[in-house]
Amino acid sequence: MNSEQNGVGTELGRFLRARRARVTPEAAGLTAGSGPRRTPGLRREELATLAGISIDYYVRLERGKETRPSASVVDSLARALLLEDDELEHLRSLAARAARSAPEPPAAPSRTVRPGVRLLLESLRPHPAYVVSRTDDLLAANPGGLRLLPGIEDWPARERNIARYLFLHPASRDLFHDWNTQVRGCVARLRALAGTDPDAPDLTKLAGELLLKSPEFTRLWERYDIKGPSYGRKTFHHPEVGDLTTGYQSMELEGTPGHRMVTYHAEPGTADHDAMVLLDLLGQEQLAKRTPAHDDRSAAAEDDPASPWTDLL
Repeated sequence: MNSEQNGVGTELGRFLRARRARVTPEAAGLTAGSGPRRTPGLRREELATLAGISIDYYVRLERGKETRPSASVVDSLARALLLEDDELEHLRSLAARAARSAPEPPAAPSRTVRPGVRLLLESLRPHPAYVVSRTDDLLAANPGGLRLLPGIEDWPARERNIARYLFLHPASRDLFHDWNTQVRGCVARLRALAGTDPDAPDLTKLAGELLLKSPEFTRLWERYDIKGPSYGRKTFHHPEVGDLTTGYQSMELEGTPGHRMVTYHAEPGTADHDAMVLLDLLGQEQLAKRTPAHDDRSAAAEDDPASPWTDLL
């Protein structure tokens, strides 16, 4: 960060900090807790909550490390800080100056899944399998892989994310026999990415959303556990095929920006394998019923307009 950018970002943070100190909890509509307050005005977490942004994001704003707040974030902060019209214009001006001085943020990694990988997904049937990005975006799946996560197919392709599903979809808690273990591992993998690429746009967007919407994610994020991709066994309580226990394996795909293939397996002739066969059939039937209006072809075209849409999402 050069000195000009740092100065502009710091000035934005200085203004926010000064106005935060002037607003009492009572004026902001909060109930002040008992005991002395070390902060003369609002605490950072109080202001972040009032503005509808994550505490991590707000701290970065105050410290000059985040210099591209959106117009909606600026307006939300202005409302929470009870700014007058001239103060609001000043805040907008500081935010615009900081954005002009900041380097362009890195582009989000490609979501394109190579044709050969899609063929591998198809060849693994009836074993469920899917490909995820480094932040667990669900990029491609065979029919059983998509059907394994009931309800996720109802989300637009751009919103299908394993972490988002675990924390925000109502079906996930009943689906996983050990939901608490699943979410701990999920957050630990994202935390490992945050340690190596803290400004990754795909990570900051996902973590920011989950910090706002999920107290469980916030608690686990603050624990700072670290874990990489793994293997083992999982038990599902699936609403369509009943209980099944499978082995699973996560494999990094070379030549991709952190994509992984996750596969589930069971011995042929077992009840668990029979459940996988049924999942595959149900997934194929659902795929056949889809109409062009429900296809998310635009999501693939945005990443690679020259590639045909051949995944099974």
